Formats: sequence, structure tokens, C-alpha cells
Amino acid sequence: MSMTNTYKDWLEAELQETLDEDMELELEDAVLSAEIRRIYRSHHPDQMDRKTYFHELLRLQSELIRLQDWVSHHQEKVVVIFEGRDSAGKGGAIKRITQRLNPRVARVVALPAPSDREKTQWYFQRYVPHLPAGGEIVLFDRSWYNRAGVERVMGFAGEDQVEQFFQDVPEFERMLVRSGIRLVKYWFSVTDEEQQMRFQIRIHDPLKQWKLSPMDLQSRIRWEAYTKAKEDMFERTNIPEAPWYIVPGNDKKRARLNCIDHLLGLIPYGDVPHEEVLLPDRVFNPDYEREVLPRELYVPQKY
Repeated sequence: MSMTNTYKDWLEAELQETLDEDMELELEDAVLSAEIRRIYRSHHPDQMDRKTYFHELLRLQSELIRLQDWVSHHQEKVVVIFEGRDSAGKGGAIKRITQRLNPRVARVVALPAPSDREKTQWYFQRYVPHLPAGGEIVLFDRSWYNRAGVERVMGFAGEDQVEQFFQDVPEFERMLVRSGIRLVKYWFSVTDEEQQMRFQIRIHDPLKQWKLSPMDLQSRIRWEAYTKAKEDMFERTNIPEAPWYIVPGNDKKRARLNCIDHLLGLIPYGDVPHEEVLLPDRVFNPDYEREVLPRELYVPQKY
């Protein structure tokens, strides 16, 4: 077999593996009971076909790799905040953004509830250690805006604390921007009916039940309170240095593509010089003899 054919076969196998990875991620949306799937599809008759979605996703992900290389080469600092209703699609968008990126360059921050010690600190203190150094992209899966949302609605923060947050956050974000951080803020928006349907899917899908927390269920009860909190947040924190961008999220696939495309359009990245990568020849030592390792060290070959 010629070298050309061997390379072609290898490339086709790589492309198939890439498609398999995407399909694996998509399975999380497909493992539903037949009835729930039927109801969901009846409410989404104009869904993007899978072939078009994958084609566009792979194209945008290749651009994200160019962005990553540019950030690394120029020692840029990028922060992207993802906020929105529970089940609005923040996590799915983050997965697709980071799927093919170097985790040493692009990392996700999803902080748990603050500890007793953290509750006594300056509010922004626990977020500061996670901010990027030069050459890094940090994606916050929820952020300091917890205070304007869940903490306010659920009563974990008093109105005086919320007011202090609203006074502080614009200046805090201006400081980040002045320090050289490119700060981008996304709000993923879904309708009341769409959120209810997605919660029902999570309840009936054993692979998704872990995504439902008591806070998620409370968000259904307090839908209107969350709406009011969101409106106040936009009014008080939509500043020229760090504006909010709203991503309509009822259609998950289009939301992911639109978000990635928009993010790429905000940053003036370009090609950077690359050294040609050449695979060195293997050095063979005629005196080397590979030892046979004990069988119990190997993982059982069940598949």
C-alpha cells in the first residue's frame, strides 16, 4: 500500500473519530424516552439538521484553535462569563468551545457555593485567583454575578449586600479591562416553557438527573423573581467596557454556533508564526530488550 493511501486512510479514521466525539456529546440530548423526545421535537420543528450543525461546529472550532494560538503567542488574557437561567445551555456551549482546545490555555472555572471562610472575605476575592495570566482563556460557568441572581433571589445575600455589589462590580470590571483582560459577558436566555420542558427531560433521564439541584427547582417556583433580578442586573452592570450579550437559547445548536461565532468576532485574532513540526527518527539501540511485564498490571480487555 502506498504512503499516500495510508495517509488517506489515517485521515479518514481521524475524521470519523472526530465525528464520534461530537456524536458522544450529542447523545446527552438524545437519551430520552420516546414520548419526551416526540414532545420536544414537536416544539422544535425547525431544528438545524445534524450535518449542517457539525459542519459549522467543526469550522468554528478550527477558528477557536487559531484564537487559542493567537492568545498564547501574544500573551493575551481573555475572560468569558456565562450566565443565564438554569438549563439555558451554558454548559453545552462551554463544552463545544473547549472541546478541541489545549486545557493549559483554555480552562473552565465553576466554583461551588462559598465556604464559611469565603463568606467573610471581600466578595470578589475568591474569583481573583482564577483570573488568567498572559496566554490564557478562562471561561466562568457562572461567576461573581451569583450575587445578583441566585444569592439575591434565594435570600443568601441581603439587599444591602446586593446594593454594594452593584456599586462595586462596574469598577471591578473596569479594573480588569484596564489590566489588559478582554472581558466578555454572555447571558443565555430561554423561555418559561422551554425551561419547564428541559427540567422534565432531566427528571426523566437518569443520565441528566444529576444536573437537577434544589436550587434549580426553586428557580421554577421563583421564575418572576429571577426575571426581575436579571433586569436589575442588566440595568446596573451593562457598561461600555464590558457589555452584556444575550444569546437566545431555545434552540441549543443554533445558540452554541451563534455564541462561538460572536466570540470569535469580538477578538482581533490572526495567524501566528509556527515552526514546522517534523517527527524525529526513532533511535534504535541494538542492546535494548523490552521486558515482559506481569499480566496483572494490564487493564482487562473486556471490549
